[in-house]
Amino acid sequence: MKSSTHSGFDLIIFDCDGVLVDSERVANRVFAKILKEVCGLEFSLADMFDHFVGHSMAQCLEIVETLTGRPAPAELAERYQQDINQALIDSVEAVAGIEQALEKIGIPYCVASSGSYEKMQLTLGKTNLQRFFGENIYSTSDVERGKPFPDIYLHAAQSMGECEPKRCLVIEDSPIGVTGAVAAEMTVFGFADLMPAEKLIAAGAHHIFKQMSQLPGLTVSASALI
Repeated sequence: MKSSTHSGFDLIIFDCDGVLVDSERVANRVFAKILKEVCGLEFSLADMFDHFVGHSMAQCLEIVETLTGRPAPAELAERYQQDINQALIDSVEAVAGIEQALEKIGIPYCVASSGSYEKMQLTLGKTNLQRFFGENIYSTSDVERGKPFPDIYLHAAQSMGECEPKRCLVIEDSPIGVTGAVAAEMTVFGFADLMPAEKLIAAGAHHIFKQMSQLPGLTVSASALI
């Protein structure tokens, strides 16, 4: 049961990958392997985070086209979908401390992700986090423009009871996500577990934290941090 913790926010909007579920390392290792085999592109895990984290699959394909100077191979997206789904089934876990944080947060929350509904259903279901969100899950497939545009955050706020953007807190772990949430005129906390804090700060994050267990207390004291 949620506590009655008070904060200055009416809604918390969570990104999914890397914030709720520890899927970024898994997904990017799989994608790097496929890019090498299918496209001849070789990336370290750090390179993958620089180029692809936070982007939708459609955006990733556009990035591949830019890097290679030719259309992305037709089988790339299908191969990724098949391989990543199996990898996530085998090894995805909840981000450490997220269940306890969700139980303590005393205001409404939802998910706004660049991932597909299929992927979120898989990862949130596998980690037993789906029960916290119910139907309050939104994908950039719902809106015209993905991150770094503000559309998905504004859509989530509207869908969750027409919440005023300035009363929303967004939890993001990628610069592209931070940029979009700032553009929506929302407060943004950067979760610097895998992404370097300086990149989140450069994108406009109002505060940085590294342990999800810190989040309930930060939402209460947010006015002193910003």
